[in-house]
Order: sequence, then C-alpha cells, then structure tokens
Amino acid sequence: MDRHSVQWRGYIPAITTPFTADGALDLDALDRLLEWLHREGMHGIIVGGTQGEWCTIDQAERQQLMQAVGRKLSGKLPLIAGCSGYTSREVAAHAKLAAENGFNGILVTPPPYMVPTDREILEFYREVNEQVSLPICVYNWPPGTNVDMSRDLLQQIAELSNVVAIKNSTADLRRFVEVFFALKDKVRVFGVPMNDLGILLVQQGADGTMGAGGVLGREQPDYFNAIWDNDIPRAHRLGARNELLMQAWFNADYTGRFGSAQAIFKAALNELGLPGGYPRRPLLPLEPEGVSVVRQTLIQLGKLDA
Repeated sequence: MDRHSVQWRGYIPAITTPFTADGALDLDALDRLLEWLHREGMHGIIVGGTQGEWCTIDQAERQQLMQAVGRKLSGKLPLIAGCSGYTSREVAAHAKLAAENGFNGILVTPPPYMVPTDREILEFYREVNEQVSLPICVYNWPPGTNVDMSRDLLQQIAELSNVVAIKNSTADLRRFVEVFFALKDKVRVFGVPMNDLGILLVQQGADGTMGAGGVLGREQPDYFNAIWDNDIPRAHRLGARNELLMQAWFNADYTGRFGSAQAIFKAALNELGLPGGYPRRPLLPLEPEGVSVVRQTLIQLGKLDA
C-alpha cells in the first residue's frame, strides 16, 4: 500500500463521542451528529480518536460505536477508526472491530504516556503493521505522547507495507514542512494549517487536515474545496474564520486554552443546537466563563445571534 491505495483528502474531522450527563454512551445523539456531519459535506470522519475520548471507552462500547458509525456511513465517505493503544495487541483488537464494521483505515499514535524511543516506536508500528489488514494513518501527536516524531523516524515508518498516511500534529512548523516534502510522494500528509500557508502546501500536494470537531460545518471542508477549485480568495476567507476559532480556543500546541479540547468542542456543538453532549470523566464540562468564550467566538463568526 501507499498514498494511492486510499482516496483520503480534505477536511476529515476527528469527531467527539457524545455522552450523557451520567457518562453513558449516547448513540441517539451520535446518530444525529453523524447525520449533520455528512450533510455538511465532510470529506470523511475519524471516530474514537483523541477528540473521541478513546482512553475512556471500553471494548464493548467501542464495538457499539463502530457498529453505529458503520451502519450509518459505511460506503458514503471514508471512515477512519482511532485505534491507539498501549500495545500492538490492543491496536490490533481495535482494528479488527473497525474492519468488521466497514471502516476504511485506522489512526494510530505511538503508545502514549511511556515516551518510547525511536527504536521502540518503529518496532511498535512494525508489530501493528503485521497484525492489521486496514490502511494505517500514523498519528504524530506530541501533546498526548510526549514524542514529536522526527523526519527520519517517520520515513522509516512510512516504508511499512500498510502505512498510507501521516497526521502530523506537531507544533514545530519547520519540522512539519520537512516531513511533508520528504514524504508527500510516498504517503498522504495531513495536518496543514487552514490559513494562507495551508493554501500553498495544498497547492504543493498536501492532502488536507484531520481537524477536530467540525464545528464550523460546511465552511471547513469548503476551505479545501475552494483551493481545489482555484478559488483562492474564498479559501483565504474561510481559512481566516477557522484561524479565528483556533486562536480563541487553543494554544499553539493545539491544547485547549480554558478546558480540554473535547469539552470545548462539545460546548460549541451544544451552543449551536447540535448533539455535543458531555465529556466523560476525568474530563469535565467547561466552567461558565469558558462557555462564554465559546459563545462569543461563535457570535463573532455569525454562527449565533448576540
């Protein structure tokens, strides 16, 4: 496999997992959220990733989640399953569920918390590669793993037979650009900023961004649609709106300014009348001050009335 084995591109949000106030998986809310995301023209979705609070979901719930998403959207747009775990065995078990439910690929970080070495990370992905059948998107997520994978390491991982893409969420722009130009002909590269630089990178062959939440709806996939249509002024406008949101809610490393990213996106969805639901403990809903920041940003963007 390589980048040509999949048709992933554009805006593919890592969606939130709706929970009820008492922490139960809310499948009815999930169904409504999926319906909205599909209607808004997303280019694919990621389920059970960082924004999906995968660390709090047990295997029975994961199966329910995969089944619900597969029934709703399999064959309609690319479905990528967040399958991160502490061991390759865990990843393979998650990937089996994804394959059984019509998913098109998996997203996998290095094992979180443990801060493995380059040698250990490469061996981990080798083991995953041997145990799964679906295409693999490697996820470089420094805030969650405490590892910012180097170009040399990612080049080695990209040689594995099932690796087709990299979601590179490094905050180091120089490192991102180095990896992009080194690997863009081998694997699909996601993580471009939705701004003027992102326009240039997409024009040079970058594939898109696996963004979080999708709370601006159609505007976010339309940023990429506009670039592909060579409507650059429109792409500038849409990118500026996404940048306003990112700067108001997130730090440079993509962590939340006033709460967890999951709680921020869920608050935004709820404010928009969409099924965001609640984060699951240990994550907590935003304080009223945080909800106010989210609401004011959405008002500034014209998504809500003042």
